Amino acid sequence: MPANLVPEPEPPDRRRRPAGRVRAYVGLGANLGEAATTLAHAVAALNVLPGARVTEVSALYATRPVGVEDQPEFRNAVVAIDVPGGADPAAAAIALLVALKRLERAFGRRPHERWAARELDLDLLLFGPHRLVVERPPDGLSVDAAADLGRRPDRRILVVPHPEAADRLFVLAPLADLAPALTPPGWSETVGQARDRRERAEGADAVRRVATWDPVSSSWQP
Repeated sequence: MPANLVPEPEPPDRRRRPAGRVRAYVGLGANLGEAATTLAHAVAALNVLPGARVTEVSALYATRPVGVEDQPEFRNAVVAIDVPGGADPAAAAIALLVALKRLERAFGRRPHERWAARELDLDLLLFGPHRLVVERPPDGLSVDAAADLGRRPDRRILVVPHPEAADRLFVLAPLADLAPALTPPGWSETVGQARDRRERAEGADAVRRVATWDPVSSSWQP
């Protein structure tokens, strides 16, 4: 399936990035083992990807499970990461996606049912001003998606912005820490407005800020 790429105007923070770079936002989540430590190590791993630089890290949130409620609370965060954009943004987004899925596997990610507990989730939420619909290569699939393609072939497709981001408070709360005034491509509201809307729908207790990022120790601190 060929990529469907729809350019959008650059966001206001474009001036802070060198030419040829794209600011992406990546969602992190885990609820197995020492989740906060896992996510801190994942931030460090993202920062040493070739050509990548983590520029901002959100607070850490405790979030109520969605879908399957009989499991531990999740820990969720979002990072802003500047990566090479290249001449083909779709190819650049796929390159980042593949790196994310490789990191998931390196951190011990195993196949799980949808909404079940996770060792580590790394989701590509936004990729600069671009709207993308492109087929994932095999190594761009998460391990549970690869095991589920017979039942859900749609999981082969990468859609950016992430199609569920606008309606998930566990994504919007940390994303709003970093870019509350940003209107993602295709959205009719800012990230901050979307967060407020979902907080009214899900309740203020659906997410709790539990720690802030300390760049000196590269960890979240209460």
